[in-house]
Amino acid sequence: MRERADAARNRAAILRATEELLAERGAEHVSLDAVAAAAGVGKGTVFRRFGSRTGLLAALLDERMAALRAGIESGPPPLGPGAPPVERLVAFFDAIIDLATRNLALVNAYQHALAGAPRDQSVSEIYDAWHAHVAAQLRAACPGLDADLAAHVLLGSAHADPIRRMLADGDGKRVAGVLRDMITDIVAGHPQRQVEARPDSGN
Repeated sequence: MRERADAARNRAAILRATEELLAERGAEHVSLDAVAAAAGVGKGTVFRRFGSRTGLLAALLDERMAALRAGIESGPPPLGPGAPPVERLVAFFDAIIDLATRNLALVNAYQHALAGAPRDQSVSEIYDAWHAHVAAQLRAACPGLDADLAAHVLLGSAHADPIRRMLADGDGKRVAGVLRDMITDIVAGHPQRQVEARPDSGN
């Protein structure tokens, strides 16, 4: 069912208000009450649509990630299918560092909200999708590697607080370079690596 026109307008207004509050006042001022007032809707409308502050931030971040998601699923290599797994991993981490640099206030706000959310809330869909993609590429490149854990290590490195501070200071290229080195070291150092891994056709 297509979204009703008025619901679509409300959604766009709420996300735009959230983005403006982040840019103008900082993450600490992005509450459901403040967003509702800025968007010209009731707080109940925001709550029904997004469920929580974390859900609201996740929705805004998801919009920013639409191009990255499309690139991973069906875009040209090396980000998209058709490139060797290591090349896809490097392209992916280059892309998320670029995304984080351009949306630093939003990423920081989402990360802090996510850290304080109850464990039973479904607020980590973005991370879960990234983890599944990274683990799939690692598994293709290194059969036998604990790809799930290695994917957490790489993603955790990219999202650590000191790294976000470096991105805020303009050190994105440095961070991306170290992540690239970490990926190649993991693959090169694993005894069951595939020297010429076949390109992965999935996510």
